[in-house]
Amino acid sequence: MQDFWSDAAKVAQARLAAGRIDRRTLLAGLAALPAAGLAGQAHAQGARPREIVLANWGGDAVRAMNDAFAKPFTADHGVKVVVDSGGPSLAKIRAQVEARNVVWDVCDSGAGTSFTLGRGGFAEEMDYAIIDTGKVLPEGFRLPYCTGIAGYSSVIAWDRKKLGEGPQNWAEFWDIRRFPGRRTMRKSMNAVLEAALMADGVAPDKLYPLDVDRALEKVKQIRREVIWWDSAAQSQDLLRSGEVTAGSIWSTRARLVQEDTKGQIDYRWNQGIVHAAVWVVPKNPPAGREWAMRLVDSTIVPARQVALLKALGTGPANPAAASLVPPELKAHNPMDPDNLKLQVVADEPWYADNYLAVLNRFNDVITG
Repeated sequence: MQDFWSDAAKVAQARLAAGRIDRRTLLAGLAALPAAGLAGQAHAQGARPREIVLANWGGDAVRAMNDAFAKPFTADHGVKVVVDSGGPSLAKIRAQVEARNVVWDVCDSGAGTSFTLGRGGFAEEMDYAIIDTGKVLPEGFRLPYCTGIAGYSSVIAWDRKKLGEGPQNWAEFWDIRRFPGRRTMRKSMNAVLEAALMADGVAPDKLYPLDVDRALEKVKQIRREVIWWDSAAQSQDLLRSGEVTAGSIWSTRARLVQEDTKGQIDYRWNQGIVHAAVWVVPKNPPAGREWAMRLVDSTIVPARQVALLKALGTGPANPAAASLVPPELKAHNPMDPDNLKLQVVADEPWYADNYLAVLNRFNDVITG
């Protein structure tokens, strides 16, 4: 999701301000984001570029990525990295490629967006001869036009003071009588459709292809009890303030609000929907395709992925990182094998094929 990394940087800053991590841990976590590294160095055969441009969505992420990406990469490779806050939307990437004036090398994007770009000839195919396939969780993370470097989940969070042990699954989340109070969910069909189907009795391993008609009918049952959040910070605030008693929120925010409330707001992994945080390489990047892929490969070094978990709460996409996760963090790791088996990985190719056809129908339902 395009705004996820920007929000993740804010989560890390909030944990630093609360004294739950020190600055060294914060910087180590930021440095684990798509940044520098020696991984894949032997693969890069193209001429050394003058600079590499990494595009993000602005805000706090600009300074974070400069510290995490630019400085370490320059130290390792002697190549300057520039963080561009121009917002690498699908339209902007396509316009650059069409004008043959591509200025970005690696972009913070969405998995679904990557299919639209790639199928239209606006994004490079990811080179898994350079990006080590052994480092990437195959399902949902090793995709044709993007690579997932970390995982995060849409999870059930709830107020223990009001709901006790809370809803164990989406069917109970939908049960307002048994678990009274308002709900919050993201104003996006992603994860909401899956949650609705599981609430209606569909087994997690039978979700795809999504039965849209059935999902939307289930959403109608609860829509008037839902406050639809636009920003991840809002989802956290709604739970903290008591305006809602349960919500579907990102696991990074769930961990933060759990810490802030000393466990009054809790969350669980059961029936969570796992999303891949991904990077896309526009067609014909100015630094060269191989250097862009080299940058992507450097983000999935196990130790750096664990540092990312410590600071931001994102789970390592690299399975080799699991053994390096400290015991006290396993419960907060969406990609831990024990947590992952309770969840379902979002099928991004399905969204790529169906998003536009379903979008207006979904919006009509939640605003009806």
